[in-house]
Amino acid sequence: MWRNIASNALTFFVVALMAIGGIIAWGKSQYSTQGPLEQAICLRVESGSNMRRVADDLAAQGAISNPSILRIGADYSDKSPQLKAGSFLVPEGASMSEIVDIVTRGGASTCGTEVVYRIGVRQAEMRVRELDPATNRFEDVAEFVPGEAEVPAEYAKVRSESDTRYRIALAEGVTSWQIVEALKAADFLEGDVADVPAEGSLAPESYEVVAGDDRNALLDRMEQEQAARLAAAWANRAEGLPIESPEEALVLASIVEKETGVPEERGQVASVFVNRLKQGMRLQTDPTVIYGVTGGKGVLERGLRQSELRKETPYNTYVIDGLPPTPIANPGQASIEAALNPDQTDFLFFVADGSGGHAFATTLDEHNANVVKWREIEAQQAKDAADGN
Repeated sequence: MWRNIASNALTFFVVALMAIGGIIAWGKSQYSTQGPLEQAICLRVESGSNMRRVADDLAAQGAISNPSILRIGADYSDKSPQLKAGSFLVPEGASMSEIVDIVTRGGASTCGTEVVYRIGVRQAEMRVRELDPATNRFEDVAEFVPGEAEVPAEYAKVRSESDTRYRIALAEGVTSWQIVEALKAADFLEGDVADVPAEGSLAPESYEVVAGDDRNALLDRMEQEQAARLAAAWANRAEGLPIESPEEALVLASIVEKETGVPEERGQVASVFVNRLKQGMRLQTDPTVIYGVTGGKGVLERGLRQSELRKETPYNTYVIDGLPPTPIANPGQASIEAALNPDQTDFLFFVADGSGGHAFATTLDEHNANVVKWREIEAQQAKDAADGN
């Protein structure tokens, strides 16, 4: 009898082991196989949350079939303690294993809300953007000009959320004064700025920041980036340039930046100024005169007066020889590279052509003919505007 009992017990034990093994194998398969999610979602993990809450949330959104398997899998792989707070993009068909990796690997949130503060030449504007998981594209939720418009409720809401991401986007051609003034209006940054950085020393770029970051530390990042760009471009500069230092290159690059908004023209515009410098001709460029009038503090909302064009100032390139003493804005990398590797041309003149670009000329006669065409275009534009009114 005891032999039968032992035999039956052994049989039961083996069967139980096989059943447990089958369950484990099934659980592993469920953990690693493609999930039921039909469309990507943005999963928000609150600070102080745990894997149980995350699993329940995922199950409620149809991203996983069994929350217990996800919890057990996360525990077994020792990833539960690594859960990160934030908003994470969970792609269509993601397995439980992939989801656990997404919410534990660390780094910045991959979806949710983003605040982009764009500092432009004419104004700085704040945009609140939300990622649409279905298209993986950000959509504008609200936008406003800090200090000039009422703060939207959408912005006030995201400012209170810990996983909101922030980005400062500097446009090419902004002045250092404009950047500092705009950063003062960014309420998600801290720290007082005592001095405006040297003109031209800040790199136009998109900078990821965190709420509470120091303004001075951010300006330091901008200066370091611009210094690195300038050093690299200077090391690879063309031979025979009438430029004696990286500082002079930065001045020329800032003039190129302010003279054209057409990327394809930068090399040609740079060639005009390089050719003029080589021949001892004055640069005769309006943006430098404007900088002498404004000091880089804002935009001149009118045309230049004849008295301003005749007045001798360090920035009036109709009167002085060579380059002005400092940059007149913060040039982007493309303008720095154009100044140090300009197109090889014989151009000495350019004027607007009515298309947003410029007409270039080698001789004064050609240039004067281009100017006549431009005046005709201006007159027609004025007439069209008057007829429209």
